[in-house]
Amino acid sequence: MNSPTAQHLRVVSPVFVIEQLPHAASPGGDWVVLVRGPEGLTVVRAVRPLDSGERWIGFYGGATAHGLDVPGMLAAIVQPLAEAAIPVFVASTSHADLVLVPQRREQQAVIVLSQAGHQVESGDAEAGGPFWSQH
Repeated sequence: MNSPTAQHLRVVSPVFVIEQLPHAASPGGDWVVLVRGPEGLTVVRAVRPLDSGERWIGFYGGATAHGLDVPGMLAAIVQPLAEAAIPVFVASTSHADLVLVPQRREQQAVIVLSQAGHQVESGDAEAGGPFWSQH
């Protein structure tokens, strides 16, 4: 990790789904990310057994937390993914970014991010469990 924007990313659990709901809809209590935009609610939550549609895995850079005034941190992750034509969905905290990629592209994303200078740790076994229970 030579670059100042190189990060230690962890593949977090669970596998996620992204839903678009009308403003009046209830997102339920199991959401991880909830964004209210002009077009309605965007909800990111853990996959349920009967869910259909695209599944997403998340890379979280909490191990290299950074302030809001540090430029280029998110770009350092999404730029190499974009160059590899890997779609992303991003949710940011005040410390780090959660970058979701389609589950079917996970291995390619790990390779691309590693080649871009990021350290990628797969899984949560060492980290103590699901993404949201730690924060």
